[in-house]
Amino acid sequence: MPIEVLLVEDNPGDAQLTRIALEDSKISIHLNVVEDGVEAMAFLRKQDKYVKVAHPDIVLLDLNLPRKDGREVLAEIKGDENLRRIPVVILTTSQAEEDILKAYNLCANCYITKPVDFDQFVKIVQSIENFWFAIVKLPPE
Repeated sequence: MPIEVLLVEDNPGDAQLTRIALEDSKISIHLNVVEDGVEAMAFLRKQDKYVKVAHPDIVLLDLNLPRKDGREVLAEIKGDENLRRIPVVILTTSQAEEDILKAYNLCANCYITKPVDFDQFVKIVQSIENFWFAIVKLPPE
């Protein structure tokens, strides 16, 4: 069975870069992408058009999102008995100490700042893949 990844990213370019970086994986990965926090929570709770989606093994979460930002999404995930065990990797452009502290205070599993360089971005995504999908034992659904 493939690793189910939920990418919450409103920038289509960054979503495409993530998809490209994961395409060369030796591991079977199924990437789902939603563009805002409201859609992310609907996906995670299997509501509306997401009733039949697979439970994600990990969430890659941008902080700066429309409708409901990543901080709110993180707080909801970690505050929900049925979702809190899903690892959440913050993948954002923000380098602000306040954002880093808040993310960890809300129980983010790690915080990664997106590089602007394409090659570096691909390396970061592949590092996430190597660590979270090949080394870490993910929790069962």
